[in-house]
Amino acid sequence: MNIAVIGSGYVGLITGACFAEFGLNVTCVDNDEKKIQTLKKGEVPFYEPGLENLLKKNIKAKRMHFTSNLAEAVESSLVIFIAVGTPPKADGSAEMKFVEGVAKEIAQNIKNYKVIVTKSTVPVGTGEKISKIIKKNIKGKVDFDVVSNPEFLREGAGIEDFMRPNRVVIGTSSTQATAIMKDLYSPLYLIEAPIVITDIKTAELIKYASNAFLATKISFINEIANLCESVGADVQTVSKGMGLDRRIGSKFLHAGPGYGGSCFPKDTQALSKIGKKNKVTLGVIDATIRANEFQKERTADNILKTMGKIKGKTVAILGLSFKPNTDDMRDAPSLLIIKKLLKAGARVKAIDPVAMKEAKKILPKVTFTNDVYAAIKGAEAVIIVTEWNEFRNLDLVKIKKILKGKLFFDLRNIYEPAKLFKMGFDYHCIGRGNL
Repeated sequence: MNIAVIGSGYVGLITGACFAEFGLNVTCVDNDEKKIQTLKKGEVPFYEPGLENLLKKNIKAKRMHFTSNLAEAVESSLVIFIAVGTPPKADGSAEMKFVEGVAKEIAQNIKNYKVIVTKSTVPVGTGEKISKIIKKNIKGKVDFDVVSNPEFLREGAGIEDFMRPNRVVIGTSSTQATAIMKDLYSPLYLIEAPIVITDIKTAELIKYASNAFLATKISFINEIANLCESVGADVQTVSKGMGLDRRIGSKFLHAGPGYGGSCFPKDTQALSKIGKKNKVTLGVIDATIRANEFQKERTADNILKTMGKIKGKTVAILGLSFKPNTDDMRDAPSLLIIKKLLKAGARVKAIDPVAMKEAKKILPKVTFTNDVYAAIKGAEAVIIVTEWNEFRNLDLVKIKKILKGKLFFDLRNIYEPAKLFKMGFDYHCIGRGNL
């Protein structure tokens, strides 16, 4: 079967590469000709473990193709995935002009039956809107079906999530489209991956509801962490005690400086807007958003308060991306912390295993280094912001010698407080004592 994936960003590229690995013939489309030429060489324009190897393997097998010619890709494919971006507008709602533009262009190039699938994260009702756009712009009488097939890919684990998903959601009212989509995902039947067949609107809402719920768990445990600091409790033990209840689960119950990335901030804001548009109060979602913003501000402000007179002091930042195994800097907690430090007159040295290229574009006043100990040497304070594996087993004896001050901020609760206190560090974490 031939399929096309329009949009060669994170979702589109992983979707295309994984379907090619399933044995399908995949054409990835992007309007950025420079990106297309890069992809043809098997080079990935962002960091995702394992993706470049998968891409090169399927290019070599001639199952993976790249083009900027959308018309050609549409003509040769039975199934067309829309995987373009839906970035947030200024008011928090999803920007739909790219999805709508692609739908119009697809319509103008359909000559026979097609299944048009939204992979992009889109508001409820988008499937209906796409259907109307296609009917309005299609030339002649040609059948088509619209399907919602939301992605559930974690940055840093996207290939694993596609190949071994918790579930596959297929939203459509067409039995023919359902059969075709099941055929696409047939390799997953061998591992008994759950397939949820539903209507389009429900499928669209499943995506937003899932991300909003995970974001809520993070904001919830961060608020509990703040309470732990006030009453003298340990949030890690609280999290463990909660997580052992199978109704709750341990995932996403890790206190920290707040969530970031391309999904949770955008999707919670968009879901809140969907609620307002439909005159439905989503109080929990709105509280989640407020709690996350508060957590970021609180973390940054407490660092400044603890450091006192910060002007002229050097601070070492370990970790820049919003989480490990990605170079994504969108809404990363590190950004607010660094900007507040710089505004207060501090000098900032930073290191991240993969995100420094992206960080340099938005943090020109920061000094970047590839050596963690070079970043720490001579600094008044060290701050672990992202829990990369490289930062989980640091040489603390060496750090004690080269760190000018004693301040050690562990925003991911990696280290044991008693050990660092004993070594003479002025150690601060989240929810296990005052930050």
